[in-house]
Amino acid sequence: MRMLRSTLLVSVALLPTMGHAQQQVTLDEISVVPTTPVGGGTGIRAATPPVGPAPALPVPSPVEPRLRGGAQPLYKIPSTVETVTAADLEADRGTGNVVATLARRTPGLNISDSQGSAGRVDINYRGFTASPVQGVPQGLAVYQNGVRINEAFGDIVQFDLIPPSAIQRIDVVTGNPVFGLNALGGAINIGMKNGFTWQGTEVTALGGSDGRIAGGLQHGQVSGPFSFYFNGDGLNDRGWRYESPSTIGRIYTDLGYRSQDAEFHVIGAFARTFFGAAAATPVDFTHFDPRAIFTYPQTTTTQMGTLQVTGRVDVSPTWDLSGNAYFRRFSNVYVDGNDGNFEACGDDSNTPNALCFERDGFSDDIAQNQFRIRGRNGQIIPYRDGIPYGTIDVTKTEATGYGGSLQAANRDRVFGLTNSFVVGGSIDVADYSFKSSSTLAVINPNLSVTTNPNNPTYGLIPGLGTDYLRTEGALGIAPSSVIGSNLYMGLYATDTLDLTDRLALTAGARLNFARVTTRDLTGFAPDVNGTHTFTKINPVAGLTYRFMPELSLFGSYSESNRAPTPLELSCANPDRPCLLPNSLVADPPLKQVTARTYEAGIRGAVAGVYDGALTYKISAFRTDLSDDIIQLATPGNAARGYYVNVPATRRQGVEVGAEYSRGDLSVYANYALIDATFQFNGTLSSPNNPLAGEDGAITVRPGNKVPLIPDHQFKVGFDYLLLPGWRVGLNLQAYSSAYYRGDESNLNRKLPPYYVLGLNTSYRVNDSLELFGLVTNLTNNRYATFGTYVEGGPVANRFQINDPRTTTLAQPLSIYGGLRYTFNAPPPAPPVEPVVRKY
Repeated sequence: MRMLRSTLLVSVALLPTMGHAQQQVTLDEISVVPTTPVGGGTGIRAATPPVGPAPALPVPSPVEPRLRGGAQPLYKIPSTVETVTAADLEADRGTGNVVATLARRTPGLNISDSQGSAGRVDINYRGFTASPVQGVPQGLAVYQNGVRINEAFGDIVQFDLIPPSAIQRIDVVTGNPVFGLNALGGAINIGMKNGFTWQGTEVTALGGSDGRIAGGLQHGQVSGPFSFYFNGDGLNDRGWRYESPSTIGRIYTDLGYRSQDAEFHVIGAFARTFFGAAAATPVDFTHFDPRAIFTYPQTTTTQMGTLQVTGRVDVSPTWDLSGNAYFRRFSNVYVDGNDGNFEACGDDSNTPNALCFERDGFSDDIAQNQFRIRGRNGQIIPYRDGIPYGTIDVTKTEATGYGGSLQAANRDRVFGLTNSFVVGGSIDVADYSFKSSSTLAVINPNLSVTTNPNNPTYGLIPGLGTDYLRTEGALGIAPSSVIGSNLYMGLYATDTLDLTDRLALTAGARLNFARVTTRDLTGFAPDVNGTHTFTKINPVAGLTYRFMPELSLFGSYSESNRAPTPLELSCANPDRPCLLPNSLVADPPLKQVTARTYEAGIRGAVAGVYDGALTYKISAFRTDLSDDIIQLATPGNAARGYYVNVPATRRQGVEVGAEYSRGDLSVYANYALIDATFQFNGTLSSPNNPLAGEDGAITVRPGNKVPLIPDHQFKVGFDYLLLPGWRVGLNLQAYSSAYYRGDESNLNRKLPPYYVLGLNTSYRVNDSLELFGLVTNLTNNRYATFGTYVEGGPVANRFQINDPRTTTLAQPLSIYGGLRYTFNAPPPAPPVEPVVRKY
């Protein structure tokens, strides 16, 4: 037997600093530090799986190509690595996003859709979240071409800004603090294509359910030592719920230069996305109509532009130097129509007929529960009986980020033993601004929230359209305008020493420094002003033992940390909560989150199994967190909330996976047990939980489950060449039940377990033209991946909420079809002879 070596030629690693001269880089080589080789490959496109018999496995060269940067053979990495390739992404091309592929293929990864849009779902990996929603605590670090794309203000991650067809591969790496802040549960690295790794011209067009129309163009070429790559795509549909359209436009470009000992790239990207109806719906509504939404508008508009330079130089036979620099601009505007908890001021108020905001349970004294609403100029707004008051809340977040990283890597012999040493540093700076305002409005009978009533019986309503703020009392309702800056710096070093030809020791550490500065511009929230600093050294140590090419053992211990975001630091006082994510108020200091991870497992690859190859892996992990940050709602208005540290939480579990592949068939199956729990005794605020106490509090005990994380996750799929040119694939995902957000006490009914089937097919008409189809939710199951609670009672004088549960139903049966036309694709060129030196 011999170790399977993939024939897919790609560039590997994780934060692209720098790369390979033209050489073969295989899928069993992964970066262990946040610097990724750029370029690489031999100009062969990663296209559809080949038709015909399985290709012969390549015979390993007597001298392996030189590894650069932090790249290591997979059997030397003492933690879990999951990989999604460009071919995997092509099977889901009708979805228009990469998250569907990650959920379909990655063990221990599930999605939670609070927004009702496939482009804006939360990723939960091992119980840690990467989310596009401001306010969701983030636990995964995400890199694209070596740039950390957790946005500056709330560490959110928007995968919808990345064109899927421009992705070369995605690696999910666990247990490595070298990836910096937020890598509590791991890091996701997205490596993009360039002109050295993809050549030709390809046009794609598709259409399907919900009026979806999409198209894309990618082009890559090499001219002497230069390369050029362009990718542009667009998508538009009306969504599967009411008032929930999606519009996406993305451009990605790469200009490269490569010599025998160096490689440089200039990368540019721009994206604009728009999504509507971004919220869960009361189950009383969805029982009547699965497409129902709650109040609207709820629109999100995002723009992003980035410019990046990467480079790698071999400075000696054993040393290489790599680095990157970037500039990134981000803007997000969120418009949200909400119900308002308004009433007439009580008799003991100085102005009994004025409009007051009510906070239930804030005090036994009714006057202490009511707060007069005043206009921006301080005017009192009169109350009118029978009017369903609401608000239109608008937030705008802008951030300008810049920074870079520099890394030196050495591969030599130490005391006669093969050794790989990497040292580097990174700096990320961002200036941000955040503005929010609320406008007094009315909820119309169709649940739209406007400043112009569409019900003629309402007549003229004083105060509508007024931007408001409250000037009395302890509960803040005010427009906000905050500016600030983040400074994140890191220094790291790792070393992998081959103690024997089978046993390798990896050890390293990273020093993280974070400084977050915020300043209020309104004068209404002076407590926001401040500078917070966080510092921590995170170690990592691990061993791997290669019993044989088909079996390796690994184990490791690592630590990581997450600094509170500017949003969290500015919204940590339960007496001055935020209209999440729409306001910033007081900021009692939060502590940074620290994580300790233990992991062990086996993995291997066996060639020659029924003319194919079998890969497998089994791993177990546990991550203990101190001072974890969670988001809580406030009594009287669950739309308002705040952040707190809780003493301890834990994520632990087991993952098992296997994959078999040959030329005409590929099959995969994996299972994950994810046990995500709280590890403390205490009370938390959850005012709309039906089993909460009179003060809106629930009791949490050690062992209570973290909401929205299914314990059991099972995934299986296959892709088969049914006839010459015609491939068919089927995949199944099954998940156990999970608790609603807001039920940290685990006393209410759960979100039910569910399964979902997907079908994909393609037919190659000739060398240039391919037809493809995709069906999601093949059995049209009605299920929800997200649930929380809402305040009951009348809405818009027309509807009644009796059941406090609110969910976002998953996308129903959807069918997409399209074509892909490729031309000007040159035949694969022979690779340039790599520089190979003995250590």
